[in-house]
Amino acid sequence: MLILGFESSCDETGVALVETGATATPRLLSHALHSQVAMHAAYGGVVPELASRDHIRRALPLTRQVLTEAGRELADIDVVAYTRGPGLAGALLVGSAVACSLAAALGKPVLGVHHLEGHLLSPFLSADPPAFPFVALLVSGGHTQLMRVDGVGDYCLLGETIDDAAGEAFDKSAKLLGLGYPGGPALARLAEFGDADAHVLPRPLLHSGNLDFSFAGLKTAVRTRALKLADSPCDQWKADLAAATQAAIVEVLVKKSLAALKATGLERLVVAGGVGANALLREQLDAACARRGLRVHYPELALCTDNGAMIALAAAMRLDAGIETARSDYVFDVQPRWPLATAGAMAA
Repeated sequence: MLILGFESSCDETGVALVETGATATPRLLSHALHSQVAMHAAYGGVVPELASRDHIRRALPLTRQVLTEAGRELADIDVVAYTRGPGLAGALLVGSAVACSLAAALGKPVLGVHHLEGHLLSPFLSADPPAFPFVALLVSGGHTQLMRVDGVGDYCLLGETIDDAAGEAFDKSAKLLGLGYPGGPALARLAEFGDADAHVLPRPLLHSGNLDFSFAGLKTAVRTRALKLADSPCDQWKADLAAATQAAIVEVLVKKSLAALKATGLERLVVAGGVGANALLREQLDAACARRGLRVHYPELALCTDNGAMIALAAAMRLDAGIETARSDYVFDVQPRWPLATAGAMAA
């Protein structure tokens, strides 16, 4: 079975082809991604209307690109998958409309996919895929969650952020330091030149006794420090504060993840989402899990950001597991707010 996947939830247009049946796990044949970072940089963040319009321009050229790279034709496609939610409503509508229109023209069925489920399952496309069950740390954009995953569609929420997500803490702190967009990667790069011990920053909810997260207080602390140091004749304070901010976020993510593994008795951790590409997070999780005899899995770096491969993969795994059937009525809606735990074994 050949599945074409579209991702358009925010500021990346992703298209991919995934094949099932040839190997034990679905296989990625080709994928293409267009990032809108350069377009949104002038505004310091994503402009939803501009994002939607750019998805319209990119979807079909990227489709032709992945088909050419995979040596396949439109007629070879068996199912067309798309991101149904969560995300920006207009951006989701573009991807859904393109996917359903193309499927209707081809006479092929479609399947709407949960964006976070795509992230959660994306490590199955890596060279070191996980096995069920596992604990998943989802750190993607506005989402920071810990999930127990017993199988495809079998998800139990263990904890989540009660305010800002880790990605938002990175981006907002970077903005306070005057760094460019996107802020998270810029802050991580600057942190390489700083001393994380130069500033003592809070680790909200680190000792709360539960698996929830909070990063709003950290952002406020960064703002307070930045205002005090703004007139400093030397810019080294920015690198030091960036390093301290990153260290605080990473410590909370690592310790909460280890606590989730201990609470569930599981020995396998999956980390997915854009923040999962952070080098310090990977380094500390790898070391902490190695000391405890635990396994940790990540998607390939190219698949940490939003991409079509994870959407096609999630559709493939849901279909292979027999928990959902692709439809041919071509009626679609989108779910800008759609908790993963409610997606369950059947789409909402």
